[in-house]
Amino acid sequence: MNTISQPTQQLIEKYQAWHQSLQPKEGVSFIHVDEVASRVAAFYEKIKGVVDWEEEHLLRKRAIERILKRRIILNQKNKEIAESLVYELIRGGHFPNDAIPETKITKVQKILNKHFFILENSAPLSPASPEATETREKEKVCLRNWLLEIASYELEKTLSSCSKEEYLIEYMTQFMQERIRVKEGIIAIKGLSEEEEKSQIYIAVQRALFKLDSSTIGYNLLEKRYSGWLELTPPSPLLSAIAQNIFSIKESIEASLNHPLADKFYNICEKYDTSYLILGDIIAEDPNRAEENLAKPEILEELIEKAYGKRLIKLKKRTKRAAIYSTLSIFITKIALALAIEIPVDKYLTHEFSYSVLWINVLFPPLLMFFLVATIKPPKKENLKVIMMEVMKLIFQRKQKDVYEIKIPKKRGKIMQGIIVGFYFLTFLVSFGIIIWALQKLNFGILSMIIFLFFISVISFFGMRIRERNKELTIEEKKETFFKSLLDFFFLPVVQAGKWLSARWTKLNISLIIAILIDAPFLTFVGFLEQWRYFLKEKKEEIH
Repeated sequence: MNTISQPTQQLIEKYQAWHQSLQPKEGVSFIHVDEVASRVAAFYEKIKGVVDWEEEHLLRKRAIERILKRRIILNQKNKEIAESLVYELIRGGHFPNDAIPETKITKVQKILNKHFFILENSAPLSPASPEATETREKEKVCLRNWLLEIASYELEKTLSSCSKEEYLIEYMTQFMQERIRVKEGIIAIKGLSEEEEKSQIYIAVQRALFKLDSSTIGYNLLEKRYSGWLELTPPSPLLSAIAQNIFSIKESIEASLNHPLADKFYNICEKYDTSYLILGDIIAEDPNRAEENLAKPEILEELIEKAYGKRLIKLKKRTKRAAIYSTLSIFITKIALALAIEIPVDKYLTHEFSYSVLWINVLFPPLLMFFLVATIKPPKKENLKVIMMEVMKLIFQRKQKDVYEIKIPKKRGKIMQGIIVGFYFLTFLVSFGIIIWALQKLNFGILSMIIFLFFISVISFFGMRIRERNKELTIEEKKETFFKSLLDFFFLPVVQAGKWLSARWTKLNISLIIAILIDAPFLTFVGFLEQWRYFLKEKKEEIH
């Protein structure tokens, strides 16, 4: 009879504790918001979610971040914002009604106080001088944004139960640290310490398993570095020391996140993450009977197939949602730009306005996204067999462990490096040259051409990211074909340009502008509606 491995037994025990923590508690007061006001606010959040689109797993964290920034900007003197923040999140449907204990408000305020203290007591890296004033201000703004992103995840973690995901991350990290080996030749990038290797595996596991963003991983690294982080309160000596060194701490975390080998570690973790996800699903379904079910191969096979089927359906829905929302978001932005800039400029300044050009500019990007998503192929049937084998390797004790090797490419000479970079630059010229030539033939004006190139690049990036995310259940490696290599030659430069542009677009902080100009007055109305309904309820109670 196969014996369940010790790490898997520990994972089951942790899931059992997590399951127990979800059971209803007696004598606890929960936060309640008015249902009508909540429906209005939740509907508004859904409408806004189309324009300010985010991937599903980031929606709640981004909502906390957006609300936090707005409330800090509009209420700079008053920092007691925990209660209004939590109530707004529940009204908006980001957390369930009557599920969060009232005691959590105090915890939320403590977290906010901690981050406010760090920001106010931070020591800038730039030396104090009249010339460095602008640089110091920029550093302070960057630090504030970074801390608010970190705080947003800490608040999400406090208000919800993220422990199940954390346990699976720890479990996979342990296995990957035993199995990943970095091949010699690392000296080409100035060496890799054992501590940094473990850190890179930990980062890669989080990116692969749950597609966590940089600020979430940054928080986890911070919490790992300072074990008592959650309990720190101002003005403790440790928190004061962290505040004084927060700029260097931030730089250190960002250096780890942008390590030259980060993609190498991620690719291995991404390839094998499916088996960990499936195992987590099986245990979470019934933690109390998990050990019994895992020990029986015939039951285990059925559970793996069932969990895999559920994951496959969920992946298809997520792919469809991502395609629709990202396309709608860019489509609405495109219409707004056309009405505000493109049509007036082409009509009255350049006199190059054309309805055919306008329709091509508006319709082609969504059609491109539809093509990129529609041509996604589901995993092959053989993929399930490979997953079953990998899951069983995790569950049962084995003498021989798999080894996943990271191969470091040899350092290229300066001449060869120059030739490769030059050739890559040539692919940009060829790809964009062909598109520009085609647009000129279609009588596109300069402004219409720039807008078309922008949206095509961004759509291509989003589309390719959706395609890559769709591979999360695939373990088998797909063979490269000549046609795919040729397509990459022309298409990859457009995708890379879209990646760069989307990063710049995010930095414009459009969502924050929307939050200040539209959210604030609307949510004031929602707050009034809620208070009005409470007032009516009180008046009804007086009738007896």
